[in-house]
Amino acid sequence: MKHTLTLATLALTLSAQAQAASFMGADWAKAACEAWNKSAELTGGLAGSAWAANNAGRGYKVIQLYRDKCGEASRVELQISDKDGKALCTYGGKVKTASLNAEVDYLMYATDEDWTCMGEGKFGCGAMGAMMTGKLKFKGPKGEAMGVMGPFDSFLLLTGKVPGDKSACP
Repeated sequence: MKHTLTLATLALTLSAQAQAASFMGADWAKAACEAWNKSAELTGGLAGSAWAANNAGRGYKVIQLYRDKCGEASRVELQISDKDGKALCTYGGKVKTASLNAEVDYLMYATDEDWTCMGEGKFGCGAMGAMMTGKLKFKGPKGEAMGVMGPFDSFLLLTGKVPGDKSACP
């Protein structure tokens, strides 16, 4: 019995540690990358498309994200590559790309309230609504993003599926 309680306690501890990752911190970005790769809408919906192929010849697109209250210096990065017929997240973590290419890369930021709204898929917080109302501040090829609204909605919902602590900045 004591052994069972120890395993249960360990499981709860690991779960709490996973939950304790700071929202939009490096560990959160790694988990978001893994979640991306489990989403058929993202891996399949963006594969082989003009979106995935538009990568400035470097083999991947960059999406950088941050929370308004934590500032731009807290950005994290996802790198998306068109591989094996899928748009796969090949890196998630601290920023590696110092200078974004405005023709292919994305920078997205919002308040914690708005990230929550987008992540929960509330009315007016989908990709189109978030962009039109200014809930999501966005830099990058907007026309390209408009062409992939379905997958973009899935990406915003992903931000609500990956657990993260919003009480402090990364």
